[in-house]
Amino acid sequence: MASPALISESEQWKDLKQHVSEIQTTHLRDLMNDVDRCQSMMVEYEGIFLDYSRQRVTKETMGKLFKLAEAAHLKEKIEKMYGGEKINSTENRSVLHVALRAAREKEIYSDGKNVVPEVWQVLDKIKDFSEKVRSGAWIGATGKPLKDVVSVGIGGSFLGPLFVHAALQTDAVAAEYAKGRQLRFLANVDPVDVARSIKDLDPETTLVVVVSKTFTTAETMLNARTLREWISSSLGAGAVAKHMVAVSTNLPLVKDFGIDPANAFAFWDWVGGRYSVCSAVGVLPLSLQYSFSVVEKFLEGARSIDNHFYSAPFESNIPVLVGLLSVWNVTFLGYPARAILPYSQALEKFAPHIQQLSMESNGKGVSIDGTSLPFEAGEIDFGEPGTNGQHSFYQLIHQGRVIPCDFIGAVRSQQPIYLKGEVVSNHDELMSNFFAQPDALAYGKNPDELLRDKVPDHLIPHKTFTGNRPSLSILLPSLSAYDIGQLLAIYEHRIAVQGFVWGINSFDQWGVELGKSLATQVRKQLHASRVDEKPVQGFNFSTTTLLSRFLEVSLSLSLSQHAICALSRV
Repeated sequence: MASPALISESEQWKDLKQHVSEIQTTHLRDLMNDVDRCQSMMVEYEGIFLDYSRQRVTKETMGKLFKLAEAAHLKEKIEKMYGGEKINSTENRSVLHVALRAAREKEIYSDGKNVVPEVWQVLDKIKDFSEKVRSGAWIGATGKPLKDVVSVGIGGSFLGPLFVHAALQTDAVAAEYAKGRQLRFLANVDPVDVARSIKDLDPETTLVVVVSKTFTTAETMLNARTLREWISSSLGAGAVAKHMVAVSTNLPLVKDFGIDPANAFAFWDWVGGRYSVCSAVGVLPLSLQYSFSVVEKFLEGARSIDNHFYSAPFESNIPVLVGLLSVWNVTFLGYPARAILPYSQALEKFAPHIQQLSMESNGKGVSIDGTSLPFEAGEIDFGEPGTNGQHSFYQLIHQGRVIPCDFIGAVRSQQPIYLKGEVVSNHDELMSNFFAQPDALAYGKNPDELLRDKVPDHLIPHKTFTGNRPSLSILLPSLSAYDIGQLLAIYEHRIAVQGFVWGINSFDQWGVELGKSLATQVRKQLHASRVDEKPVQGFNFSTTTLLSRFLEVSLSLSLSQHAICALSRV
């Protein structure tokens, strides 16, 4: 029997829609009293502990969600992804970020070719190059070792590697390898970002990694040309080949830029930018900072979740469980947002990375065959490390809109501190909040409880917490490179699960194209107005007014003067 064009037409979907009314009559305060239910909603894998008992679900709900997954052919879609089938149909590409961290002996095929040997060729090349740079065998144009790295890229070429870098900075093992070295990222085309990325750096000791698959990304290449000028103006044009390398597949443009093609590190069309942190995009700059051996542990952690996701039954499969719960929250309960709340400052850049990974992947309005969706897909992701977030937006989460929350914590701190005379260690103080906040959201506090606490009548409405606000908790054993790789892969696969169930293409991103094409028109107009003093034309009244205003106050500065001023201030 043929599957319906849209998952929402399936009987399993309709059954869940009807089930919502049953859930609306329940409260987490009562659901949490069912110990058997709670035990059934706790899963452990390699020391990672998932507790989703504070979700607005019953055992019956979960059974219905598993049936929905079956109706959506989730298992078959996972197998197709791992098998290299071109599930990114709009771009006719395989989706094989799992191959980036596959074991050397693994076989994963795309277009009939095992891609794993090519992956390891690049990894071996990164290992060799990073060891040369770190040891001083590779030196700059003036003979000095290169101890500082600036990675130039945007979007997935920036957010993923930045998350891992931030997470590793305070890991004891990684920090030891990073002594005396700096890694910075340049993403925004804003010249302020350029100034910040090279502030107090010496071109003689700096290596620039330019990350652009096609070597044509407008923002990245302008930033790359800016840093090329910074290097060549100080050390001469011949220094570029010793101070700049590339992550790209366009070797002719790499060579034309002045970078030796032998120092270009490849990645492939079957790697989406936001899924590329495990490719040379992330592995090269991170290996230069922390050593390849540390980064290899990160890849091994991601691989362990890849294997778990592929083989574990859905009932104990962490990415599947959290993915199905997101579908339930977004599409059936109508909660459009999700808060990612890591109780670790080391994970301060995790939410921004997942924001892109999730919203660029699943922010779609049509099914994979182009049919308009009659339901909401995708979710608005945001977050901040605890306890900072508690003093920022938790007010809304507790007493305003209902926003499902992901609480992420670690048993062991990267930087343990215990002060004599204190009741608990610093980490225990942090984790006290990690354990308390989910219960506060679930249980709330009702007027009767407030009366018993002798709260004045006029304050009772203001101090009432309705509770019944869903969350899940992920407790990691630590935040080593291996654990960080596992956490990343859990969320990558979670997002794929959501897309597979919704029946959308989670691996293209046509939504970013229109604004970029319109920016090209604006760029031409700015050039024509500044160089040839041509009036603004061809835009609507609003844009014409804004552009004219912008040009009016800055027309006296030429493009070359802008560049000179910017470089002289650095």
